[in-house]
Amino acid sequence: METFQVEAPQTIGDTGVSETLLQELALKTLFLNGEMSVADLADRMCLSIPVAEEIFQSFRREKLCEVKGMVRGTHVIMANSLGKERAVNLISLNQYAGPAPVSLEDYSARVRAQSVQRALIEPSQLKLAFENLVLSESLITRLGTSIASGMSIFLYGPSGTGKTTIAYSIGSIYTDVVLIPYAIEVDRQIVAIYDPSVHQKVKGSVRLDWDCRWFPCYRPRVITGGELSSEMLDVQISADGRYLTAPLQLKANNGIFVVDDFGRQRIRSEELLNRWMTPLDRRLDFLMLPGGKKFEIPFDQLVVFSTNQDPRTITDEAFLRRMPNKIKLDHATPEQFMEIFRRECARRQLDCEDGIAKHLVALITEEMKQPLSHNLARDLLNQITWSASYQAIEPKLNGTTLRQACLNYFLTAD
Repeated sequence: METFQVEAPQTIGDTGVSETLLQELALKTLFLNGEMSVADLADRMCLSIPVAEEIFQSFRREKLCEVKGMVRGTHVIMANSLGKERAVNLISLNQYAGPAPVSLEDYSARVRAQSVQRALIEPSQLKLAFENLVLSESLITRLGTSIASGMSIFLYGPSGTGKTTIAYSIGSIYTDVVLIPYAIEVDRQIVAIYDPSVHQKVKGSVRLDWDCRWFPCYRPRVITGGELSSEMLDVQISADGRYLTAPLQLKANNGIFVVDDFGRQRIRSEELLNRWMTPLDRRLDFLMLPGGKKFEIPFDQLVVFSTNQDPRTITDEAFLRRMPNKIKLDHATPEQFMEIFRRECARRQLDCEDGIAKHLVALITEEMKQPLSHNLARDLLNQITWSASYQAIEPKLNGTTLRQACLNYFLTAD
């Protein structure tokens, strides 16, 4: 945990953030919460008490607050009429009233210090992450090598070969902890980063002298599919239209960004490739604030593209060169499929007699003329379970139920 010993700033100057911005944020926080002690204000803004005290003294000088008493050794204050008027004006422009931001400079330095490329990846981590999947040793080795590089990965192959499941499982390989800020300051504007759907906090690891503007977190995971649009890759105005939120790739820094079903996003493939050509190459991204101000940000994430389309039809050679890891996933071998089927039966507590799995392989490949997709064990057992439920009987595995499941599942020739 040595890396994470970030001491709380004791003066406004030490925060690296604009004094005016902190004062405005504190005034909004005070107005929205009513009467507060300076210690409570410090807690709410994730600042030290000395910094909050400094802000309080500035309020006093500008006659923006009134003192109501003392508690926990600090003043209890509330915004007066002038303070309330100014707070209302500030909130009309920007409703953000969360933890204080860190500076863009401090954020960039922290991202580089805890780069995903510095994460140590060992075979035992992959075996644990993929323990529920039936994968060959050679494939696990290729995946491990690609993940250890910290560079982008392109998973491609036919539908039903486990690409999505593998892509989603990669995030669980990382067990180390990084620091993420709630927000950053860019050109005296606050950009909120924290997203509970992306950032899983680590509890019980914060010391009393910690700079609480940063929180310990497992490496972030962003997973997108067909909903991905160009707007999601730019600094956005929040749903209520009152403050700025980080784009997905900024939230994913120091972690993993999965683009599933690549080629079917709302954003055109060509547009996404052009947008990320430089970030993938130089590991730097350039974002723009709504007012037009551009700023540079680290692009530090393991990007995993997954597609069942031919890569050559949705990318170009220049982009593929920036994809150092390209892994094709094929259909299961008969042996792999039978193991997948046995595991799925065990999970559902269904008796799988000797020869049933082999019979199903022959039924799929010879009679139905279909490849052994990894998902078929699950999907065909679903058919059997649904049929048994409809008939109010116990599900059983035999030649009749397997064949009926196949007839229900596969398209048949005219």
